[in-house]
Amino acid sequence: MKFCSVCGSADIALTVPDGDQRARYVCPSCGTVHYSNPKIVCGVVPVFEDKVMLCRRGIEPRFGKWTLPAGFMENEETVEEGAQRELYEEAVSTVSLGLLLTVISVPHISQVHMMYLGTMTEPKFAVTPESTEIKLFTEAEIPWGELAFRTVKTALEHFFECRRTGEFTLKRSRID
Repeated sequence: MKFCSVCGSADIALTVPDGDQRARYVCPSCGTVHYSNPKIVCGVVPVFEDKVMLCRRGIEPRFGKWTLPAGFMENEETVEEGAQRELYEEAVSTVSLGLLLTVISVPHISQVHMMYLGTMTEPKFAVTPESTEIKLFTEAEIPWGELAFRTVKTALEHFFECRRTGEFTLKRSRID
């Protein structure tokens, strides 16, 4: 941090504020403590009949790899709204949003990924600047070796396990 976003001072110190346990950027001029908190990634496992929709990434990181529609939550939206927005931005698609399927902590990059189950009433989608290809896959057709992120793999594995057992539960996990 190079300057205080409240008063503009360039005199920022990394210190442990009184009553805290972690080092934070603190402005000695105005006393503002600048907190840096994890980012929330929200998304959907979109399902049509026995298939899951995946998008081939049209942007970095992992350009050209397959992913579930997901992205960073925006200010002033709920996690559910963010998941639906990301699905529309990446695939011009909508779903009936179901239960929260996974919560995956990724502490080494300060992120939490939250994936919802989504049911598509029809296989309606289109490519966007964020996705170069969109396709429905059965479990056997999933390009496991071409997935963009481990969080996507974790969410898909959990979805297919739930579908096999007929019991959909929330999976909490951590990826280091």
